[in-house]
Amino acid sequence: MEKVLALPRKLTTKQILEENLAQKPPKKLAEVKMILHNIRSLHNVGSVFRSCDAFGVSELILTGYTPTPPRPEINKTAIGAEEFVKWRHFEKAEDIIQELKAGGYSILGMEQTTQSTPLNSLNINDYDNICIVMGNEVTGIDFEILDLIEDFIAIPQFGQKHSLNVSVAAAVMLYALLEKLS
Repeated sequence: MEKVLALPRKLTTKQILEENLAQKPPKKLAEVKMILHNIRSLHNVGSVFRSCDAFGVSELILTGYTPTPPRPEINKTAIGAEEFVKWRHFEKAEDIIQELKAGGYSILGMEQTTQSTPLNSLNINDYDNICIVMGNEVTGIDFEILDLIEDFIAIPQFGQKHSLNVSVAAAVMLYALLEKLS
C-alpha cells in the first residue's frame, strides 16, 4: 500500500505569533545590545529594528546621525518592531560605549580590519555580555570609536563584492549568535 504524504500547510499569522511568544531566546542572546552608529538609511534602521525583534535583542542604541523613530521610512521596514524593541539615542557613541563597558559589556565591532575574527570562528563563550557595533553603510565604523572596540568580527565572503548591506550584516550576526548559543 502506498503511503500518502500530507502536504505542508502554511501557518497563519496568528499561529506564527503564538509560536514566537511561546519561545524565549537564549539568555545570552536576550542580553545582547546593538549600536547603529552614523547609519544614513532609514530603511536600514527599520530593518535592523525588525531583526532585533526577531532575535530577542535587549536594546538597539542609535548614535550619531542615525535616524530615530517615528519616521515613515523606518516604520515601513520595521513593520511595528520599533514599538517592541527597547531603543535609545545618543549623539556621541563614545558616551554609551563607555557606559556599557563599565556595566560589563564586551564591545564587538562588525568591521573588516587586520585583526578581525571571522564570524564562523568566533568563540561566544569568551564574552559575558555583548554589544555589537555596526557602522556607516559606506565608511564602516568611525575611526574615532575604533579604539573603544575590544574585538572585531568580519563575515566571511567569497564573491567579488567586499561587503554586505549593514542591515543584512546585522541579521547574519544575530543569527550566528543564535546558532552558537543553541
